[in-house]
Amino acid sequence: MTKAAELAKMGEVLTNSQIGGRRNLIINGAMQLAQRGTSSTGLGASSTYATVDRFNHAFASTAGRLTSEQVADGPSGFANCLKLSCTTADTSIAADEAALIEQKLEGQDLQQLKKGTSDAEKVTVSFYVKGNASATYTVELEDNDNARFASQEFSVTTSWTRVVKTFVADTTGTLNDDNGVSLSLKFWLHGGSTYTGGTHVSNTWGTTTNARLSDNQTSFFDSTDRTFFITGVQLEVGEQATPFEHRSYGEELALCQRYFYQAVSGTNKAFGMGTYYVDTLITMVLDFPTTMRAAPSVTVGTGTAYYVGYSNNQGDSFDTWDNIQRGGVNYIALDVTGDGASGTTGHAVALATQNASAFINVDAEL
Repeated sequence: MTKAAELAKMGEVLTNSQIGGRRNLIINGAMQLAQRGTSSTGLGASSTYATVDRFNHAFASTAGRLTSEQVADGPSGFANCLKLSCTTADTSIAADEAALIEQKLEGQDLQQLKKGTSDAEKVTVSFYVKGNASATYTVELEDNDNARFASQEFSVTTSWTRVVKTFVADTTGTLNDDNGVSLSLKFWLHGGSTYTGGTHVSNTWGTTTNARLSDNQTSFFDSTDRTFFITGVQLEVGEQATPFEHRSYGEELALCQRYFYQAVSGTNKAFGMGTYYVDTLITMVLDFPTTMRAAPSVTVGTGTAYYVGYSNNQGDSFDTWDNIQRGGVNYIALDVTGDGASGTTGHAVALATQNASAFINVDAEL
């Protein structure tokens, strides 16, 4: 083999044969983006996207509660991480209890895994973790299209360490080629016998729910001293963990906004132009910065005089948006009728917030 061929072969090994392309299938793995806010308390009653973008906090039946934060901490090369802190312990673990963080991936972004074929690829997960004390948790890949999963334990210490886990190829169950969730990367922090009651076999694809976690699994909710820090999350094709693929803040923001977009938040923030469709109805079109995964749901902050429309040298205050309609993956239309809308048909309206709790959130999460 010539020297050039040897170098080319080495490059293929080090980059999992993806030279010049994206390696990391995870979005916001360096925990740079937190559009919803940098801290959220009292989590545990229901699943939610709370702080760091694209990482869902999933819970079932637990009385444990935690605080989720984006904090300025991380190993060398990382400015931020996701920090979880137990605030309410749960040491009486019912069978169906669960607590984990996860990222869900679209099937159309995963076809290179060749899952469900004889050419199925191994995949490698890597991430940096630490905690307040030694612990054993579980990282899992779940095939949501075929109800299959494979998991492996990992250890946490009080220092930042990089965990690398290669998952065997799965020749059973193809992934849908669409914008639905096909694969989830999960970090299990707490689970009852529904998930631990069977015989866990590491790094083996299967369908037995009670074999997903082993008896070694630490419960994050065993003490209010528990903390868990994670960053540098990477999922890539092949059995070689490459250095974390850093993307610019702008690239990560655009990728995150496909799933969630905060159009406005806070007081005295202008967010668009509308018009008086009639003298008692303001309507506006809100364009998204990028095409969203699907037609989104929209939530707005509501309270006395949260919003204002400026027209004809006056400001008309209103409490909420009455109607959110005519939406798609690129825009939505919002209307307000009566409540503060009093202008001249056809005249333009400059719209802004008037309260720190005012917001417009657009959500197309998996």
